[in-house]
Amino acid sequence: MPGSGESPAPGDKASGRRAANGSYPDALDRMAESYVDLLYRNGYEKAVWAGLSMGGYLVTDLYRLHPETVAGVALCDTMASSDGVGGEPRLETSDACERTGSVEPVMHFAQPADGDSTIKKTPEFIETMTAWIRDQNPAGLAWRQRMTYGRPELAGVPETMDVPVAVVSGELDPTSNPSVMRPLAERIGANATFTAIADCGHFSAVEHPDVVAAALVDLVKRVVA
Repeated sequence: MPGSGESPAPGDKASGRRAANGSYPDALDRMAESYVDLLYRNGYEKAVWAGLSMGGYLVTDLYRLHPETVAGVALCDTMASSDGVGGEPRLETSDACERTGSVEPVMHFAQPADGDSTIKKTPEFIETMTAWIRDQNPAGLAWRQRMTYGRPELAGVPETMDVPVAVVSGELDPTSNPSVMRPLAERIGANATFTAIADCGHFSAVEHPDVVAAALVDLVKRVVA
């Protein structure tokens, strides 16, 4: 995503409108358009799009804007509804990252808490997540939170997905557990498969990559069929 890896954090000009609270109402749409442009510039017409957490917002919005580019979708530990008034902590995190010029405001994601999965409590997981977070650009972290808060309401979009869909959910995910995601898969209907992962939190592809990979392989087989 913009602002991670070797990708620079977009400024206000590239991000579109900036709301009074600091969020970017146009940024998710613009990011989706950039991915479609990337697809076409590399000679492809369709792809299987997989999104984890805020990546799920991107692929859902991409389907809303350009369903013709979507051959299949994986929605992993994500949701379609917007944050609404509950998203203010995202903006507080953005402000803190910019004010301190550091990634410390999000370092708690690497630390286990009560109710977390067995894997998230292991030294190996903590070490990996800590390194990944420390490798981030604070400005990029801030931008992604402002983009996520400002995203349009996407509730109802997954139900329109007329392609194979894989819905994946960690049973210990505090926000996107099976109580949220199983009904989502049911609303999508016959196009969707649902995978609940035991002893798994929000970072399903990191905590149980083998289970997520199996769901993705099955998704591609259904797309090909």
